[in-house]
Amino acid sequence: MTIRLYDTSARQIRDFTPLVPGCVSIYLCGATVQAAPHIGHVRSYLNFDIARRWFQYRGYDVTFIRNVTDIDDKIIAKSAEQGRPWWSIGYENERAFNDGYNELGCLPPTYEPRATGHVPEMIEMMRGLIERGHAYAADGSVYFDVRSFPGYLELSNQDIDDLLQPDEGVAGKRDPRDFAMWKATKPGEPDWETPWGRGRPGWHLECSAMAHKYLGSAFDIHGGGRDLIFPHHENEIAQAKAYGDAFATYWMHNAWVTMSGEKMSKSLGNSVLVCDMVKQWRPIVLRYYLGTPHYRSTIEYSEEALREAESAFARIEGFVQRVVEKAGGAVEPAAEVPPAFAEAMDDDLGVPQALAIIHTTVRQGNSALAADDKEAAVARLAEVRAMLGVLGLDPLDAHWAGEADRGEDLHGAVDTLVRLVLEQREAARARKDWATADAIRDQLTQSGLVIEDSPSGPRWTLGPR
Repeated sequence: MTIRLYDTSARQIRDFTPLVPGCVSIYLCGATVQAAPHIGHVRSYLNFDIARRWFQYRGYDVTFIRNVTDIDDKIIAKSAEQGRPWWSIGYENERAFNDGYNELGCLPPTYEPRATGHVPEMIEMMRGLIERGHAYAADGSVYFDVRSFPGYLELSNQDIDDLLQPDEGVAGKRDPRDFAMWKATKPGEPDWETPWGRGRPGWHLECSAMAHKYLGSAFDIHGGGRDLIFPHHENEIAQAKAYGDAFATYWMHNAWVTMSGEKMSKSLGNSVLVCDMVKQWRPIVLRYYLGTPHYRSTIEYSEEALREAESAFARIEGFVQRVVEKAGGAVEPAAEVPPAFAEAMDDDLGVPQALAIIHTTVRQGNSALAADDKEAAVARLAEVRAMLGVLGLDPLDAHWAGEADRGEDLHGAVDTLVRLVLEQREAARARKDWATADAIRDQLTQSGLVIEDSPSGPRWTLGPR
């Protein structure tokens, strides 16, 4: 068994070899809590939640760190705009993020450190970098000298001379490309005392300092959205390695959720908030929608795609419910997932291919049900539950207990509507209006329903994909 992962720094898929046998250490860049989360935010953690679950299934002991950026330019701007304390905005939105993660069935991180709780560690790292000649203080700020670190920009594969120079006029900077590790205090902004004057953290320093504290000088995997490759992750690497850390062995980046081809973003005004989405869609369906595409593939948001995800998951869920009813009680997950599923997951977390195995197994189980082969149907359900458990999508899991009730309510409402239509079809057949009866059946079929005429009356089920 070898898990293989696409490593952004190597630009290829590599065999995963942990630094400590049997253990995996992961640092994921978490939320900047200036506003409530949209589905693009939670996609990142959901993708890494699936990765974590797979590592655990493969027997690894996982330490998972997800930070919270609770102080930065955006939060301070929101504070001034709303006339509220910066910490009030940060805490409110931190809770909103955690609510969203929980709604979608994500496991909590091992530790979830906040930037403002680690200023001493940041000061210590800046002191070390200044002593080593990689950073310098100027007018109360501290900057990293990017030309002092030969490996700068290797992750994003850029040339330093090609970088834009947006801070050309900043006093005290030796090179406009140098980035701020610490920002000198400004009137009305929060600040902390340092040997170089009062100020607040720059965005990049926090992650280097917190990864060092919680995972040591070297760890296995650093993750985040691909938009963080530059400048955030480049700057993290520069700080950490110039300080003397080996830092991350593998770099994993998930793709975006887009709308009309553009990255979903608060600043662009095209974000779809998680708190609104869970009012319209069952959270387990949202997890299916966001978690089943490959983590390196872009998801283009649309209502149609969500409806397709809802229908696809309903077919899985319907099979689960029918076998439980047939078995007269719960069916435990199999001890192992099918080999083809494991092969797909080992290959850079190939969830789409793994999902295809689930749907194939569901079809086999449905065939067993149709043949009244209870033993085979139960065996297929055990396999399906094992696979769904890895993806966090098992509808029989305790986390989704309330979801099951909600799903039954939704199914009941749909059943009532479909039966009204079928009654109209039966009435048309009774008066020998075959054209109307066939038209109704065709419309239901086009809606993805299969209508079966039985001695006890018509029955409906969701059709195959």
